Amino acid sequence: MAFEIPKQNYSGAIKSVTLGVGDKAVTVGGETSYPFHTFEGEMANPPKIAMEIWDKDPGEDWAAAAKEPYKDVLGDPVAWAKKVMEYEPDLLVIQCQSADPNGDNAPAGEVSDRVKAVVDEVDIPVVVWGTYNHEKDIEVLRLVAEKCQHKNLILGPVEEGDHKQIGAAAMGYNHTVVASSPIDVNLAKQLNILLGNLGVKEQKIIIDPTTGGLGYGLEYTYSVMERLKMAALTQEDDKLQLPMINNLAHEVWKTKEAKLREEDAPELGDAAKRGIMMEAVAAVSLLLAGSSVLIMRHPEAVKLVRNFISQM
Repeated sequence: MAFEIPKQNYSGAIKSVTLGVGDKAVTVGGETSYPFHTFEGEMANPPKIAMEIWDKDPGEDWAAAAKEPYKDVLGDPVAWAKKVMEYEPDLLVIQCQSADPNGDNAPAGEVSDRVKAVVDEVDIPVVVWGTYNHEKDIEVLRLVAEKCQHKNLILGPVEEGDHKQIGAAAMGYNHTVVASSPIDVNLAKQLNILLGNLGVKEQKIIIDPTTGGLGYGLEYTYSVMERLKMAALTQEDDKLQLPMINNLAHEVWKTKEAKLREEDAPELGDAAKRGIMMEAVAAVSLLLAGSSVLIMRHPEAVKLVRNFISQM
């Protein structure tokens, strides 16, 4: 008697969301089973890889291995974006680090001008990521939405404290929002409801469950993402039937283990390989939890994860 793989029945499905415009727009979501369970359902759109740049030179905030591929362009966001495009990411992410009130606190007009300069130079979807400071993110992301109208940017993080202002700007200028909640299923659902009440369409929302770094809360993120998928696919919770995005590179590469030089911790081995593997392992873990968009940094880690996706 032939062996038959036991199969889970799913009564729900993840909605599809299109990011960006034109020929290079990408569609995420659309699956009808758990991640990579193609023997049980469809995975209409494979996960996408986004690669990040900062709108300022990261300086000592980045490990030497992470800076190496971009060492000649770190002070110029447009040149940096063009360099990243050589690695053929599905999306580009601009981390607006210069806007941070606890850092450079650059004026919103200056930050938004830098973002627009990058957006005008690339033809793939662009994610614009703020600082998690409500007042500054409202100021910056509203200006970005206006200056880049109808580009269908992905604006985030949009949290409960700023969802009205950023959500309204996204609707007014035809952008998508990243609904960001602090690693909690109920809070994720609540924020999606609030955005829906505001008038943001489901096709313009992707979920950010908040990402913990490898060894620094990744397992908590994984657990919550699993529960989000279960609620969407087996409990038919239509408020959670949306794709997820993970801003993982920033969380992985800021850890002590990723930044320690080899001479300071010889027992941890080659520093460059260590950071790359930490990023790749975190990325694969999040894929298995159900991520649709991974925000990554090092080209070698991207190559490893692309290979995993193609094999799966």
